[in-house]
Amino acid sequence: MKRRKAREYALQILFQADFTEKKINSRDLEEFWLDKKYAKNTREFAEEIIHGTLSRLDEIDKMIEKFTENWILKRMAAVDRNILRFATYEILYRKDIPSAVTINEAIEIAKKYSSKESAPFINGILDRLAKEADKA
Repeated sequence: MKRRKAREYALQILFQADFTEKKINSRDLEEFWLDKKYAKNTREFAEEIIHGTLSRLDEIDKMIEKFTENWILKRMAAVDRNILRFATYEILYRKDIPSAVTINEAIEIAKKYSSKESAPFINGILDRLAKEADKA
């Protein structure tokens, strides 16, 4: 399975949900997957991240805001916001994935899809969030 590719797909769906401000349903997901080439387990992992993130979005957003200094989540770049969202979901709820792996993946995806400044910004937030989650 290509988990990075699954995370990239998850980012695309989360970005779409964020941009359109609508709930993603099974029909939306089916349409999304129509023109993609993917392994079954890549899609399954992507959809786990999507559903997990969206089902806990309010809690995830509050956690992100707790660790962003002087940043309002809605004013953050949409790509960065949604990378932070899925990575926060993984750190808090996917104990089978080491936080360091999630953070590294988020940084690499930020380098690919966002600005040059995004990777260190995302790293700083997720690092603080992961340290707090480890204490709990």
